[in-house]
Parts: sequence; structure tokens; C-alpha cells
Amino acid sequence: MNVRFWDDHYRTPQAERVNPLLAEIAGPLPTGDALDLGCGAGGDALWLARRGWRVTAVDLSGVAVESLRDRAEGLSVTAVRVDLAEAFPEGTFDLVSAQYLHTPFPLPRERVLRRAAEALRPGGRLLVVDHGSAAPWSWSREAGVRTTLDLDPARWSVERADSPERLATGPAGETATVTDHVLLVRRTR
Repeated sequence: MNVRFWDDHYRTPQAERVNPLLAEIAGPLPTGDALDLGCGAGGDALWLARRGWRVTAVDLSGVAVESLRDRAEGLSVTAVRVDLAEAFPEGTFDLVSAQYLHTPFPLPRERVLRRAAEALRPGGRLLVVDHGSAAPWSWSREAGVRTTLDLDPARWSVERADSPERLATGPAGETATVTDHVLLVRRTR
């Protein structure tokens, strides 16, 4: 059922745009290998690849993955259908991005994000951006999610943990102030 939900969601054309917090944080980083968890419409993967990153982009939706493959022609993007509740992509990365990895279906998020931290190379970063509040038009009511990864401070350091507000625009042009939770962790060894 959750695959059908996401395939139906991504059959509707999605805007190709980068998440602003990813652009802010990854923009000044040296390029390398990136993993985009729950890539959806692919805006983040395409933005990273256009800046020189080699991107592995994964999503549960085959529709989203195929669409991204079509739009990523000529870029260093490998788009793969992966059910993160069941599997995790192979490899090690300089950046793992989990932008709004929310779903109305069961997903062991903390296990997935701990695995993401383990997939970092020394010096690599895990960026997690969660909904801290829900917009009135949002299907996701997972407000207040703050990821507790319980990572060993001898191997990972927190570079950012805050809750900025932003003005969000809904599908019909309505606006609301929402809060995001940002967690940026760097693997030190």
C-alpha cells in the first residue's frame, strides 16, 4: 500500500527545487559522494549533481526514481528504488541527506538514520531536516520529530542542531509559518 501511495503521489508533476537548508549547508562543502535518502522528485539530487557531487538517490517510489533517471541524463546521479524499511544502499559517502523523511506508513527512521551515520566516511556529514510543525495543508502530522541517534561522541560531532522557522507556500498558494528541525552530524573518525 505504501508503494502505491508514493507512486500515485509522484505521478503528479512535482516542482524541481532544492530544499533550502540543503543548499545552505551543502553549498560550501567540497564535493564528493552523496546519498539522498527519500529523494522524491529529485530536486536535491539534481542540485547536488550540477555542483559536482556524485549522487546516489533512493526512494520507495519507482515512479519517482524513473522520473529522476530521465531528468538526470548526463549528470552523475544513480537513482535506485529502495525500501529503507527493508534495505540500505551499499557504499560510503561524504554527505548523506535526509530531507523530510516522513511517511504516513511505518518506517524505522532512527534505525535508518543511524545506518546513514555509519555510511559516512571520516569527515562526512549527515544532514537531517524534519518537520517541527505541520502546515495546515500537509498530509504529514508528524510534528515535533527530533531525531535522537545516540551516536558515540568519540566518532561523531554535532555541528548544528536548531529549529529555524520559514514561510511555506501550499499547493493552492496559501502560506503558513512552519518550524523545521535541523541536525547536522559530522563523522570524526
